[in-house]
Amino acid sequence: MPKFVFFASVILLVLQNSAGFAGAAQSDEPTRKRKPNPAMAKIDDKPGLPRVLLIGDSISIGYTVPVRQMLEGKANVHRALTNCGPTIKGVKELDSWLGDEPWDIIHFNFGLHDLKYMGPNGENLVSPDQGHQQVSIEDYEINLQTMVKRLKMTGATLIWRNTTPVPPGAKGRVVGDSKKYNEAAERVMKEHGVSIQDMYGFVYPQMDKIMLKANVHFTPEGSRELAKTVVEVISARLKKKAD
Repeated sequence: MPKFVFFASVILLVLQNSAGFAGAAQSDEPTRKRKPNPAMAKIDDKPGLPRVLLIGDSISIGYTVPVRQMLEGKANVHRALTNCGPTIKGVKELDSWLGDEPWDIIHFNFGLHDLKYMGPNGENLVSPDQGHQQVSIEDYEINLQTMVKRLKMTGATLIWRNTTPVPPGAKGRVVGDSKKYNEAAERVMKEHGVSIQDMYGFVYPQMDKIMLKANVHFTPEGSRELAKTVVEVISARLKKKAD
């Protein structure tokens, strides 16, 4: 056998074995599983307690667990088991979130996913000059009208929580747009007699303290502060219903 053929065969055999070992090592490596978010846990109702449903995006996901803890023994606090995203998703999936059981209070929000900018091919959080808002203010208002009418059919007490501020530097969103979308939402809620929790007003003076830098999300302590305000408005409504 010529030397170059021999060496080529040896090299090929080594490469095949190496690939086999690499493949074996890769398959033996344990797969990391993401820990389930406790906010998405299904809740077993405690008999005799009012039922509360939280609907909203990742901001509401952040305060779900502390709200649940603060209202333990006072209410069964559920949430839609997803990031509820923009109003276009809400219109499609609201019935599944409501389910078949009755609700005493529904606390809900949409906004940050409506006002964010998307690229022409569905790219997420693009620069405003390279895309369009996922849901225009006009369509946002129409979608809220549709959902509020459906929510009122449940007979639950409704609480609209307005949208928190967009801080400077946040990717794919424009400072000040939350206020514009909140104004549209306020028109809908006033028309239908839905109470409004002004979380925007609570957050705005202390954005630097409780929000992440250049990010629409909150620190863990910030989420707990939001939870306290949610508990306050829900507790007030529960008391009013009991009186």
